[in-house]
Amino acid sequence: MKKQSMKIGIPKEIKNHEYRVGATPAMVRELVEAGHFVFVQTMAGHEIGFRDEMYEAAGARIVATAEEIYEQQMIIKVKEPQKSEYPFLKEEQILFCYFHLAPDPVQTKALIKSRVVAIAYETVTDARGKLPLLIPMSEIAGRISIQVGATSLQMNHGGKGILLGGVPGVLPAQVLIIGGGASGTEAARMALGLGANVTIADTDLERLRALDALFGPLLKTVYSTSQAIEENIKIADLVIGAVLIPGKMAPKVVTEKMIRQMHPGSVVVDIAIDQGGCFETSRPTTHENPTYVVDDIVHYCVTNMPGACAKTATQALTNSTTRYALEIANKGWRKAIESVGLRNGLNVCLGEVTNEPVAHDLGYDYVDPIKYIS
Repeated sequence: MKKQSMKIGIPKEIKNHEYRVGATPAMVRELVEAGHFVFVQTMAGHEIGFRDEMYEAAGARIVATAEEIYEQQMIIKVKEPQKSEYPFLKEEQILFCYFHLAPDPVQTKALIKSRVVAIAYETVTDARGKLPLLIPMSEIAGRISIQVGATSLQMNHGGKGILLGGVPGVLPAQVLIIGGGASGTEAARMALGLGANVTIADTDLERLRALDALFGPLLKTVYSTSQAIEENIKIADLVIGAVLIPGKMAPKVVTEKMIRQMHPGSVVVDIAIDQGGCFETSRPTTHENPTYVVDDIVHYCVTNMPGACAKTATQALTNSTTRYALEIANKGWRKAIESVGLRNGLNVCLGEVTNEPVAHDLGYDYVDPIKYIS
């Protein structure tokens, strides 16, 4: 079968303080060398050092407007389309990015109405059933969570004035991490590296055993129950919420009552906020205004945390997305979803919801994406 050529658009991200970009010049070169045509919106990667001339040298054509980008067959970006981008969407256009639809009925409705083919980074799976396009950003978010948590504990940021690692003669901070996946593991790594006392809670005993073997006695592990969280949150200075159920709304594992039991000036960081958040008191924030206070507790709930380290995040993301983007472009989306991994990534297709957790959480009929395989 002759390999098809596809026209691919890379827009400039417009979400608040979002400087990541859907493709690096290196990724563009891979796509062009595979026979595809790549259009990059001017200044798309400028803030993180990927200048227009670098994209041109890789074989891309630079265009001025988002409208020109959204004329293409496939759009590769980072974050979900913003409301101002909805009018550009068109039937059977492939969108390849993060969507996080379960807590976002407005976006879901827009994707259904436009009849796009929405393939979500966060639900694509690999041969082991892992989430290869979510893991890099989870790792970065986990590491960032400790940086921002430590900063938020400072008095000048509303915190109680505790140094995460303490100093000789003064005890370090108590850090509770809820969830032992990629983001929770990296949060633990960073917090331990700074000298904090760290406890991680998870419901997967095998994962707790793996974490115990990885970090040794420096890390305390606890089986996650409501009682265990309530007991540990009372003494925590910093709590990291790192709970994930792929595609679904994050469970509210920390209640408002638990938050009220924390000492004033303590900090919570909700990495799960892009899936609705795992604290009852969480609400989405931006890098421009990242924190707010509820019951004297500082909350950090930025929905695009990795965007703060946009160059590292873009490189880490495209290391993972390039081969999947090539597979979609080379085969076309109908052939590409013969792969179970990409089929799991198909969230909305031609006006139907094709991801079961999203359909369940938002009240739509679930349509098995296998019907679209050509």
